[in-house]
Amino acid sequence: MTNRLPIPTVLRNLLLSKVVLTCFVLGLIAAVYILFFRSTSTRQFVTVARGTITELVSVTGNTTPISSVSLGFGNSGNISAVYSAVGKTVRKGKLLAALNTADFDAQIAQAKANLAQQLAENTNTAVNVDQVREEQDRLVKNAYTKLLSEGLSVVPSSVSYSADAPEITGLYDGPEGTYKLIIERGNQLTLDDHELSTFDLERTGPIQILTTEPSMLGTHGLFIIFGSSLSEYDDTIWYLTIPNTKSSSYIANYNAYKAALNTRATAIANAEAAIKNQGQTTVADAQVESARASLASAEAKRRNSYIVVPIDGVVTVFDAKVGQFASSGGALVSIISKDNFEVDAQVSETDVGKLAIGNKVEMTLDAFQGETFQGEVFYVDPAQTNTEGVVGYKIKISFEKPDERMKSGLTANIDIKTRSKDDVLYLPQYAIVQTDEGTFVETLESGRAVRHPVILGLQDQKGNVEVVSGVSEGERVLNIGLKVK
Repeated sequence: MTNRLPIPTVLRNLLLSKVVLTCFVLGLIAAVYILFFRSTSTRQFVTVARGTITELVSVTGNTTPISSVSLGFGNSGNISAVYSAVGKTVRKGKLLAALNTADFDAQIAQAKANLAQQLAENTNTAVNVDQVREEQDRLVKNAYTKLLSEGLSVVPSSVSYSADAPEITGLYDGPEGTYKLIIERGNQLTLDDHELSTFDLERTGPIQILTTEPSMLGTHGLFIIFGSSLSEYDDTIWYLTIPNTKSSSYIANYNAYKAALNTRATAIANAEAAIKNQGQTTVADAQVESARASLASAEAKRRNSYIVVPIDGVVTVFDAKVGQFASSGGALVSIISKDNFEVDAQVSETDVGKLAIGNKVEMTLDAFQGETFQGEVFYVDPAQTNTEGVVGYKIKISFEKPDERMKSGLTANIDIKTRSKDDVLYLPQYAIVQTDEGTFVETLESGRAVRHPVILGLQDQKGNVEVVSGVSEGERVLNIGLKVK
């Protein structure tokens, strides 16, 4: 049996050294790989850019009409006429409904006579001449208005016209003369689409007219009502002479007007004589003042017997019916403004401080997908609104352009541009570190992340933040949030 010789000690030590060296090299290679390859492979960078940052406040609101009114009669009585309905488009000044005014007309006539008598019987008492002249001028004007307004009728230019003559209502306050009226088919080319124009005495129109509804005739208080199909009036010419000397009431009204002129002259002369004889300028006369108050009351009641449109708009409620008894102050008609809408919204107390009157607004409406509407903040409520413990502030936004498609109550998604800065440095929010110690960005230096303090400014809804100081344009900072743009 052969005995193995022992490995020399030197050789064994040499082999051991090679094994240790190999392990060390392999470990060093692994460490370098981890340090420079695996660690850097998960790191991303964001470049500091320059551009515009716009701060937005986003809220949701609803469209509302700029103007809305509820109307009723100022006194009680039976409704004698109605001239509109729900859904009708109406213009300011249009007569909607009227009460029976026979009693008020009689009261006015009696009050006028009583006042004239009191003034005539008090010629021995010095009164203020200016008051007498003012009162007498008013009485003369009323008599003259009645002379011009009663018994008016339109006459066709040709006897061959078979259409019924339109009805004229209202109190006329313009000059004497003759209106030339032309009724023509409108642009819609439908049987009920007609327009009215006036010439000679006053040039107006064309304005749209409707069957059985009063339309304004000129600008001096008259209304015209067509009782037949408008197609019967195609391309017709009519004349309206003011006053109508052929009416059955003309002579009586003319005499009343002349009497008012004579009474005026006498009353003023007596007042002037009384002042001259007694050396006084004014003397209170209870009977005269009582008569004047009675006349004013009767005239006010007659005015309160009409419902007249105060704004252009659309009728949303119309509860007036002929023959119905209407109570004073009861709302019978509601109107919202047409094509004039705004948006009401609530902003939080954290955002209200950012807003200012005049802030530009972009809106989308759920009713009009794919469209963007421009607007402007024109009102910010100074007082808070507390809704279920949440504090907010009401704001109002106007539309840059009216839109005839607009309706009340539409949902609006609103972006309010509160502030904007051009030519600023910015980074995405996820590249910013915020701790109790401050606000920082991180850069990679010699393989290590190093923090640098920064000061921030505006932030937009895209997640970009203005960096006021601490970075330079084009600088690469670590993407702390590991997000990709």
